[in-house]
Amino acid sequence: MKINDLKRVHKISKHDMDSMIHEENINNDTGLEFYDLSHEWGLGQPCWPYFEDVKIERLHGMSKSGVLTQRITTVMHSGTHIDAPAHVVEGTPFMDQMPLPRFFGKGVVVSIPKKKWEVITAEDLENATPAIQEGDIVIINTGWHHTYADSSEYYHYGPGLYKEAGEWLAKKKVKMVGIDVQALDHPLGTAIGPHGPGPLIPHLEQEYKEHTGGRAIIDDFPDWEPCHRALLGNGICGIENVGGELDKVTGKRCTIAAFPWRWKGGDGCIVRLVAMIDRSGSFRIESGESE
Repeated sequence: MKINDLKRVHKISKHDMDSMIHEENINNDTGLEFYDLSHEWGLGQPCWPYFEDVKIERLHGMSKSGVLTQRITTVMHSGTHIDAPAHVVEGTPFMDQMPLPRFFGKGVVVSIPKKKWEVITAEDLENATPAIQEGDIVIINTGWHHTYADSSEYYHYGPGLYKEAGEWLAKKKVKMVGIDVQALDHPLGTAIGPHGPGPLIPHLEQEYKEHTGGRAIIDDFPDWEPCHRALLGNGICGIENVGGELDKVTGKRCTIAAFPWRWKGGDGCIVRLVAMIDRSGSFRIESGESE
């Protein structure tokens, strides 16, 4: 059954719907394979520790109006989302000021498995396969997307990028960076740790000392969001909370797209991150010729 046939279906399970969507993502008239690297978004959405819950209200419903119209109230840094440079670096471009080619192009999805509080290093990136090339959109799979939830495990204890990795990616002149954790920076290099308006989670200081044999968080994470600053300060947007079908394209070179809203003065945006593969090598974008 095709998605277009759903109008003839009165009731359908979520499992059947997901299966049909996946089938049509693969078997479409372009010959391309589409992989959704975004988490589902909606009520009960996991939120970063200092953000309010997402609110969704039905202004019109089928029984009342014969149409469905919903209103959402949310920060744009919710779920799978993209950071504009202006999010953390004053005087840099907002979302609407970023050139469209920045959100589309060749890319690579690399596996860099990490455990609790581990840091992704420049060496990890240098040794990743397929090799990261200049101009790539780089998506990093640490395995942590499997823990995505409104939980301390996901937000407080995850691994992450930090200063060294951010500077390596900026020097490599990649186009965009995405990662399957709570932020571009390691959680202890954010306000979750002792930075900016933090510590949001004070008890992590003692836990970190026990974890490391006595070192303080500030000893190992002295800078506030240095990976954000290294990337965004060089015009490289970052995507956080990558997930979905990430494992299916890990270890592959892909074409990647992640277009945000054309939001004037926007600091970030919820985004649909998609990887595309053309196994036949026959698909081409239209030439723009008129008949």
